[in-house]
Amino acid sequence: MDLRNDLVNTRCSDPFGCLGLHPIKTGGLQLTVWRPGALSVEVLAIDTDLSLGKMLPTPHEGLFELSWPQKTEHFHYRLRFNFGDHDVTLVDPYQFASTTFSDPDHHIANRYLSEGAIHRSAPVSDRLAIDGVRFAVFAPAARSVAVVGDFNGWDGRIHPMAANGDGVWRLFIPDLKPGDRYKFEIRSQEDELLPHRSDPFAKRIEQFPSFASVVPERNQYEWQDNQWTNRPIRDVYEQPMSIYEVHLGSWRREQNNRSLTYIELKEQLVPYVVEMGYTHIELLPVMEHPFDGSWGYQPVGMYAVTSRYGTPEEFKALVDAFHQAGIGVIMDWVPAHFPADSHGLANFDGTKQYEYPDPRKGWHPEWNSLIYDFGKDHVVNYLISNANYWLDEFHIDGLRVDAVASMLYLDYSRKDGEWIPNVDGGNHNYEAIRFLRQLNETLYLNHPRCFTIAEESTAFPGVSKPTHMDGLGFGFKWNMGWMNDSLDYIKRDPLYRQHHQGQLTFSMVYAFDEQFILPISHDEVVHGKGSMLTKMPGDTWQKFANLRAFTSYMYFHPGKKLNFMGNEIAQGLEWNHSDTLQWHQLDIDFHRAQQATTRALNQLYREESALHLDHQHRGFEWLSHDDHQNSIIAFVRFNKERNEHLVILVNFTPLTHEGYRVATPATGNYRLVFNSDAENLCGSGFVVPEHYETEEVPSHGREQSILVSIPPLAAIALKYQPTTPSRKK
Repeated sequence: MDLRNDLVNTRCSDPFGCLGLHPIKTGGLQLTVWRPGALSVEVLAIDTDLSLGKMLPTPHEGLFELSWPQKTEHFHYRLRFNFGDHDVTLVDPYQFASTTFSDPDHHIANRYLSEGAIHRSAPVSDRLAIDGVRFAVFAPAARSVAVVGDFNGWDGRIHPMAANGDGVWRLFIPDLKPGDRYKFEIRSQEDELLPHRSDPFAKRIEQFPSFASVVPERNQYEWQDNQWTNRPIRDVYEQPMSIYEVHLGSWRREQNNRSLTYIELKEQLVPYVVEMGYTHIELLPVMEHPFDGSWGYQPVGMYAVTSRYGTPEEFKALVDAFHQAGIGVIMDWVPAHFPADSHGLANFDGTKQYEYPDPRKGWHPEWNSLIYDFGKDHVVNYLISNANYWLDEFHIDGLRVDAVASMLYLDYSRKDGEWIPNVDGGNHNYEAIRFLRQLNETLYLNHPRCFTIAEESTAFPGVSKPTHMDGLGFGFKWNMGWMNDSLDYIKRDPLYRQHHQGQLTFSMVYAFDEQFILPISHDEVVHGKGSMLTKMPGDTWQKFANLRAFTSYMYFHPGKKLNFMGNEIAQGLEWNHSDTLQWHQLDIDFHRAQQATTRALNQLYREESALHLDHQHRGFEWLSHDDHQNSIIAFVRFNKERNEHLVILVNFTPLTHEGYRVATPATGNYRLVFNSDAENLCGSGFVVPEHYETEEVPSHGREQSILVSIPPLAAIALKYQPTTPSRKK
C-alpha cells in the first residue's frame, strides 16, 4: 500500500511509516514532511536557528523531502514553513514516535482506557525537552483518524494519528498549550468521513456551536479539604443524611437571568446549605451536555465539567468549600443512556463501538437516546473509570446513578416485539447487572468513604444489598414506592383521606427491605406536575399546613431524606430550569414558615439519634396505624441502643384533638420537641402542652399511655424523658 497516497487522501493509519526521519538504502537519512498549503520548508536545528537545509517538493503537493547521505544518527529539528505572506516555525510531531507510543503512565492507560489529551514532554537532549500534548482515542474500526483544531485550521490532512493494533490512535503534537481547541476527524472503513468527534475523555468541552474539546490546564488545584477526606470511616447508615438536590443553573440567577458561576455558588450556595442544616448536597449532572433542557441527563462529555458555570478548577473550589463546611457532595451520574449528537459517541468510528447495535436493545424510545453496550469490556471500562475519575479528581462523595430500572430490564418502556429476551428468555439485562455489580465493587474498594445511590423504581431484589449476597451492591436506593403513595395521599382532600390510610402505612411493610432514601426530587415538580405547594388541597392556610405536615412526616419516617431545591420555601410555581427559584416569595410569612420548618427539621434530625436508625426494624414501632376515621398515625423512632426514643403523631385532617390517647413504649415523661403547627411557623394557634406524663392506662396493646393535644394538619414529636429515681437521705 502506498502510504504517501493514503497520507495525501487522509486515509493514512501509519504516518510514522512515511513521515519523519528514516534511513535510506544508500546510507544516511531522509526526512519527509507533510504540510498542505506550504510553499517551501526549511529544516532548522531544534535549539537554534541554524539551517540544516531546505526541503524539496515532491510530485505530491504538500509533501517535501530532504536527504543527508552522510548523517546516520537521528537528530531532532524544527521546521520553518513559508505560506507566501508569512512564515511559521513548528516542531515536527513525526520525529517523536517514542513519545507517541510509549506510555510511562501505563497504569493510567489501563485504568482509563485512553487518556484523551494529556500534557507530555519529549526529551531531545540532556538539557532540552519539548512540551506538548499527547492525544489518544479509541476507534478500533476506523480507517484513519486525525487531530484537528485551531492549531491546524481544522484541516484533517495535517495531523494524522497512528495506530499500533490495540484500537487506540495516538499522536504527540509539540508546542500545544492549555486552551487549544481540538476534535478528532475519523474516516470509517467504508471510507466515509464522519462528523468531527469531541474527545470522549476531554476534560473540557465548549458549548454550542463548536462543542470543541479543549486542552486542559495542568492540574494545579491545591485542595484544602484534608480534614474531610481523612475523616474517620463511619457507618453511613447510622448517620443523619438530609440531601438538598440542586440544579446549579437555576438555583439562583442574577437580574439579567444569568446563572451563577461556580465561584458565585461557592459564595452563596455553600453558606445557604449550611444555614439550612442539610448534611449533603446532590447536584444534577455537571458533566458536559449540549442541551440545556436535558438538565444534564443527556451527557456527551462524561469526563468534562460543564463549562456553563466555569472551569474544572473552579468546580473543585466549590466542592472544596462544601467539604470545609462539613457538607458531603453527591453527583448524579448517567450510565443508562447517551444522546445521538453527531459530535458524541454515537456510531463513533463508523461502527457501534459504544451502543448496542440492535435498536431493540440499543435505543431508548422514552428518551430518544442510545444505550451503552454493557457487554463490551471497553464500554464497561470507560464507564467505571469515569465514575472513579469523579471521585478521584473532584473528591465527590457519592454517585446517584440515574435510571437504573431502565438498565435492568430489556423490555423497559417497550412493547411486545420491541425488545430482545436474554439467553434464558427473560427480560433481565444480565450484562447491565454484571456492570452495576462491578461498578459498585470497584468504587467501594477504592473509596471506602464513598457511597452509591440507585434511582430504581421497581421491586428488583437486592438493589442495596452487597454483591456477595447476590445484590447489586448499591449503598442506597430511592424509595419510589413511598414517594408515589405519599404524594398521592397528600393530594387528596382531607375529607377522603380516611379511605386511603393504607397509602401512608404500606411503606412500612417493605421499609427495611432496602437501604432507602425518601426522595421528593426534581421529577416531582416539573412537566405539569406543579410545585409541592400546588399539590396541597384546601385554602391558603391549609395548603401550607399540609405541606408542613407532609415535610415533617417525611423527616420522621425511616429512611434518609432528599428534597429538591424550592421545596424548602414552598415555591409557588413548578421548577423551570431556565429561571431562578422564587426567592422573592420569602417576603411572605407562609413561605418563610416553610423554610423555618425545614431548617428546624434538619436540626432536629441531626441532633436526635432516635431518627438516625433508618434501616433496621428495631428502630421503628407502630403505636397506631389504623385510626382511619381521624387520619392520624402514631409511631415510635428508637436509637440504636434503644435508650432514647421519640413518639411521633401526624394529623392529616384540619380537625384538632384534645385528650387524644396514645400508647407509649415506656413509663415516664415526654417533652414536646417539634410542632409543625407552632405559632412561629404560621400555625393555627392551637395550644399544645410542652410536657406529658404517662398514665397506667392501657392503650394500643401497651400498659401505659398519655393524653396529647394534636393540632390540625400537623405533626408533633415528643421526646422520652426517663423518670429519675429519688435518692434516699
